[in-house]
Amino acid sequence: MNSTELPVRVGRFARQYSSTPQGARLARHACAEQLDAWGIPYGSDAHDVLRLVVAELCANAVQHGHVPGRDIRVRLTVEAAEPPPSPEGLRTAAGAPGRTAVTVRVEVTDSRAERLPVRGPVPADAPPADAPPGGGEQFGGERVDGRGLYIVEAVADRWGWDPRTDGPGKTVWAEYTVTYPATTEPIA
Repeated sequence: MNSTELPVRVGRFARQYSSTPQGARLARHACAEQLDAWGIPYGSDAHDVLRLVVAELCANAVQHGHVPGRDIRVRLTVEAAEPPPSPEGLRTAAGAPGRTAVTVRVEVTDSRAERLPVRGPVPADAPPADAPPGGGEQFGGERVDGRGLYIVEAVADRWGWDPRTDGPGKTVWAEYTVTYPATTEPIA
């Protein structure tokens, strides 16, 4: 279960960053701060998962969607969601009793339309999930890149991509539902 003790507010965050490793790093840090401001605190499981999703989607946009002179756009949205079933598997008509949920959507938009994400099983030559990051270098005889979207698929509730509507490129997105006790008062 994706649970935190603090509620989050419904909100939106959008920024543009250079399509460089530095831009991806800045996006990751800014999104981490925004999640904390929304009540998904640093160090919580939900914060760690969402920060990982932001990092992987931004790294992919920089590595595979880079077009010289074009930026990437990062957007976070938080909206009310139906809580997942209780641990006992029971759900009332109003959802899981005593819990509230929000869905956080992470979107990263790049300008390269011809490099589309691929869904499917992990390829045999993909590096192990715990391999250190690197630009295609070898580590112990195995590649150390190429796992970003497989990581996103493993930790997010759902993910996908859509073609850009305002120019060439695509938006890769992932959603993650965060639950918290319904008795907690919202942040002002």
